[in-house]
Amino acid sequence: MNPAPVRVPGDKSIAHRALILAALADGRCELANLPASEDLASTRRVLAALGTRFAASGESRVSVSGPTGWRHPAGPLDCGNSGTTARLVVGLLTGLGVPATLVGDTSLSSRPMDRVVYPLQAMGGRLRYERDRDRLPVEVEPRASGSLRVLRYRSRVASAQVKSSLLLAGLASGTEVEIHEPAVTRDHTERLLAALGVPVEFGPLADGGARARLAGGREPTRGRRGAIAGFELEVPGDLSSAAFLGIAALLTGRPLRLEDVGLNPTRTGWIELLKSAGARLDTRIRSERLGEPVGTISLEPGPMRSFRLGPDEAVRCIDEIPVLAVLAARIPGVSEIRGAAELRVKESDRLARISENLRGLGVRCEELEDGLRIEGTERPLTGRVRTGGDHRIAMAFGTLGAAPGCEIEVDETEAVAVSYPGFWRDLERLGPGGGR
Repeated sequence: MNPAPVRVPGDKSIAHRALILAALADGRCELANLPASEDLASTRRVLAALGTRFAASGESRVSVSGPTGWRHPAGPLDCGNSGTTARLVVGLLTGLGVPATLVGDTSLSSRPMDRVVYPLQAMGGRLRYERDRDRLPVEVEPRASGSLRVLRYRSRVASAQVKSSLLLAGLASGTEVEIHEPAVTRDHTERLLAALGVPVEFGPLADGGARARLAGGREPTRGRRGAIAGFELEVPGDLSSAAFLGIAALLTGRPLRLEDVGLNPTRTGWIELLKSAGARLDTRIRSERLGEPVGTISLEPGPMRSFRLGPDEAVRCIDEIPVLAVLAARIPGVSEIRGAAELRVKESDRLARISENLRGLGVRCEELEDGLRIEGTERPLTGRVRTGGDHRIAMAFGTLGAAPGCEIEVDETEAVAVSYPGFWRDLERLGPGGGR
């Protein structure tokens, strides 16, 4: 059987970064295939408040013109539910020396910010918390004088958001930045910078970690004479969104071909895990866009076995762990996920949410400090799950609901709009159910 091709929305991780770099570029930029996600809307809203101009030329296409002079926003910058917006923009503002206050919704205001605020302060940025330490709101104050200091930072958390925030601070101020991470994280910022001619070095280290270094001594981009010229980018399809549809295909027993998907090797951990568990899955790189490999993913259903996801692999598929967990609930044997403590500080405590909901459906699931141990079952799974407004939890259990014999009601289906507004429509193409 030749499956009909499916396209997922544009990759929001790449799109966030492309929007920010377009605002910094010296010249108009054209971006296409931008996802219609609430998170990305937050980044556009914040950049517009700082003086960036956007001209839509289609449903998912926009022209971006950065400000001739970055302005002090009239009010707080609302990052909504987007941790990527808050952490990347606070680095951008620190580098630019533009004063502003960043706020977020209740969920975002409960998530840690010290991981970016501390190293930005070490660079000489003036940042303070308005209420609770390590939480939004965060105020970026104007610098008294001078540029930022050279930063050589060894991060204790493996976080692409931290790395990207510091690189943006260095880019905007013309300051050298070097970051060492305990594990390899997604490298979209580095790839975009390198493809746009910015002097950046990055890659894995022998100890399992990774390094990224942005050269100093450049003209600060805040003067609109920076190192980035205007550029065009059609954003590749989102690999994380592809994981949910791919696993839905495995659960429903239907072949699937996903086209025009980003295949960045720092994001393919879930693909490698599925292959190790027996999935018949093939990837083909067809092109490259500003350093990002793009291609197709083809899946054929078949028997699978339990798996173990360790700490080294977890960082490369952290957003896909919720859907990998529900897959484990339908695979014979006991599967184990470790090294995923970062899921406790996402939009919800995702480890607790997954465990609670799986047990509520009758699945044996043990919640570990940094992961889960799940015993698969072929019994019909029926019940209502509580998402806590978390889009990844809603999508994961919606995917489980598409499996034969499962009737699952997701309590906040609208939560998927954060990253994938058309998720329920696309899931229906794979079969009935889907947790609605």
